[in-house]
Formats: sequence, structure tokens, C-alpha cells
Amino acid sequence: MARVRNDRLANLLTEAGWSRAQAAAAFNRVARDSGVSEAHIGRSHISMWVAGTHPSGQAPALLCQALSRRLGRDLTLADLGFTDSATAGQEPPLWHLDPVAALANLGRSDLDPDRRKLLKGAVYSATTLALPDQAWWERMATTPADRAARPQRVGSGDVATVSDLFATFSQIDQRRGGGHGRTALVQYLHTEVAAFLRGSFPSDKVRADMFSAAGELAYLSGWMAFDNSDHPLAQQYFMLALKLCAHAGNPPLTGHVLRAMAHQALDLGHPRHGLELAEASIQGQRYLSATPRERALLGVIYARAQASVGQPRAAAQTLLRAEDDLSQARDGITEPFRTFFFSTASLAHETACTLRASGDHRGAIRQFRHSVRTRGAAFKRTHAVTLGYLGAAHLSVGDVDQACATWDTALQAMQDGVYSGRARKTVVEMRTLLSPYRRRGVPAIADLDARAAAYLANLD
Repeated sequence: MARVRNDRLANLLTEAGWSRAQAAAAFNRVARDSGVSEAHIGRSHISMWVAGTHPSGQAPALLCQALSRRLGRDLTLADLGFTDSATAGQEPPLWHLDPVAALANLGRSDLDPDRRKLLKGAVYSATTLALPDQAWWERMATTPADRAARPQRVGSGDVATVSDLFATFSQIDQRRGGGHGRTALVQYLHTEVAAFLRGSFPSDKVRADMFSAAGELAYLSGWMAFDNSDHPLAQQYFMLALKLCAHAGNPPLTGHVLRAMAHQALDLGHPRHGLELAEASIQGQRYLSATPRERALLGVIYARAQASVGQPRAAAQTLLRAEDDLSQARDGITEPFRTFFFSTASLAHETACTLRASGDHRGAIRQFRHSVRTRGAAFKRTHAVTLGYLGAAHLSVGDVDQACATWDTALQAMQDGVYSGRARKTVVEMRTLLSPYRRRGVPAIADLDARAAAYLANLD
């Protein structure tokens, strides 16, 4: 197949005023700064890429970052002519890529309908997202994101605005589910927040606070995508959030994001990967510098991961520590808003999931019931998911009538304005679990199954 000259790259090199040798030298500087020593190239490589050869591995992102430095603006891989419709959304996790450039790449793909279809059509990967080593985290925490500051002055009031938006969308997510409002969140993240990150800051503290606030929004966009079963998209946003957290030097927020990634891995049936992420979430200052409520949240997911890989005793000990941590959350301790949802009801829900993974279904029923009784009306989405899980737990011990009654309540909750892929998944599983009973001609089961089918049909 004949190569097609990459005119986009050629034009950018001309704009930058670089010869092929100068471009190669800038590329190698970025590689060294990023700790990618094996990525050395020469001017012949640049010439080959202009001629139409597609660089492999980390090279596209390194060149993207080198040109972004030179031109003082955020460039994406598409701007360089390296991302087409065949590869959009399928790029490897490039840890060294500047987080604001990564935000530009992801936001552009997520907001473009055609490219977003490719992002959603990608496959969740539990094997290609190995976390970087400790040296990377330390280097990112002490090295500001590499870009020329724009004239926009960014202050603590701007940080507060981003934090307020995070709180607003977090509450919407808990009430309505991840399928409601995420596009608006992404639009704000891609435009307003990206502009803040490119601005100039009066102090390192304000810079770090803004990167933390942006990291929370990226995490929330990932969480909402996860809740709506857009798993590859969620994975991309979680990765972006980790990059922003690293540049902010914010260990507790990093642990929070890793906890979400562990949760996703466990839900998708990757227990070993989930355990690795959960262990990473509680390492060092990620746990030690977290507030009590956040420590408890990290702990319950770690316990669930331990149970999922056949470590029930270790999981029980971890649950006890999580209970102790949550008991220390009280007035006078300022908790980050991102933990507002985690209460005794949440602890009971995750404890039930841990017991279920350990094979203790009756214990799981008790904890799911406790969660249902104590969860407030502001958390409608999670309430619906808990009811779905509780119904399945009842059926696992042979209590068909109670399972149907619980699922009936779950359906009512979901039909009251909840847009959640996780909630929908419990309905799909409910129909699968009830399939052996439908042939018995029990009217209550037939009626429940018909309502569930109608509910799913209305979502298509």
C-alpha cells in the first residue's frame, strides 16, 4: 500500500521552524524528561513519519508533546496526523503525555459523535494499564505540567468554581445515575477547566489545587461513564484523572481514583487486576494522609478485592479496619466532598459484596438489607443497584418469593428517573436468573419478567 505524505506533521514542523534534526533533538529531550530512554530517534525517523510511516509505541505522544512545547498550545495526536478513524480511542496509556494534552485528546474524541462511537466501541483492558513506577509519581509531583502559561490569571476563586461544579454533578450522579448529565460535565471539563489549566497561577498551591479540582472532575466523568457501562471510556478518564492527580501531588485523591478503577475491574470480572489497583490505592500517603471517611472507602474496596481472590480472612480484617476508620469520621474533621456519599449504608453495601464474594450469601443478605434501610433518598441510583443485588442474593439461597418482591421494588426505583448502566445490568441478570422459573407458569414471576422486559425495551 502506498504511503500518504503526512502534511499535517510537515506543516507543524514548518510552523515550529524546526529542521528534521532539531525536531529529533526536541523529541529526545521530552523522552529523557519523561524517563523513556529507549525512545531515541534521529532525523531520519522524522523524515519517515512525514513521508507517511506511522510511528509506533510511545513515539506519537512524545512528538506531540515536543511540538506542544515549541508552539505553546495543546496539540492532539489527530493534529499531528497520527490518529485516524481506525485508531481513535484505542491508543495505549501514555503516562508521560502532558495531562492537559491528554485532556485535549480525550475531550475532543468524547465530544465528537463519530469518534465517541469508536471510544465506546473499544474494549476494556485489564492488562495494558500497568501503573507507572514510584519514580514517575515522585517526578510528576515535583514537576509542573510542561507548557507555556497563557495570559489568563487563575486564582483560588476559579478553583472554588470547579469544585462547586464537581459537587453539583456528583449529587446529580447519585440521584439520577451516570447516564444523566455527563456530556455537560465533559463539555465544561474540556473547555473551561482546560483553559484554567493552561493559565498562569499566583502560587504553586493554587496550581496544585486547580490540578486537583480538574482531577476530581475527570474522575467523576470516568465514574459516570463506568456507572453507565461505558467501560473503555471510563478507563480513559480514570487514567487522565491519575495524571492530573500526579501533577497536583495529591496522594489521597490518587488513592480515590485507583479505588474507582479497582471497583470497575472487580465488577467486570478481573479480580487479580482489581486487587492490584486496590493495593495501590492504600499505599503510603494515599491511605495515611486520607481522612477517616476516605480511608474507610479505600478499605472496603480492598476487602472486596481480597475476598474475590480467595482471601476471606484477610478481607474480614480489612473490613474491621474500614469500620474503625468510618467510626472516626465526625464533626470537626473536614472531609473532601468526593466522599459525601460514603456512609454506614455504603459500608453495608460493600460489606455485602465482600461477603458474597466469600460465599456467605446469608451474611450478604443481612448487609444488603441494612444498606437498603439506612440509605437516604438523595442516593437513588445506588439504592436501586443495592436492591438489584439483594434480589439476586435472595434467589441464591432459594427464596424466590422474596427475590421477586425485592426486584419489584428495584424496578420501581429504577423507573423513577434513574439512568444507570449498572442498574440496567441488574435487570438483565434478574431475567437470566428467573429464566428457569418462567416455565413453571407462576403468574407473579411472569408479570415481573414482562415488566423487566418492557423496562429494558424502553431504554433501547
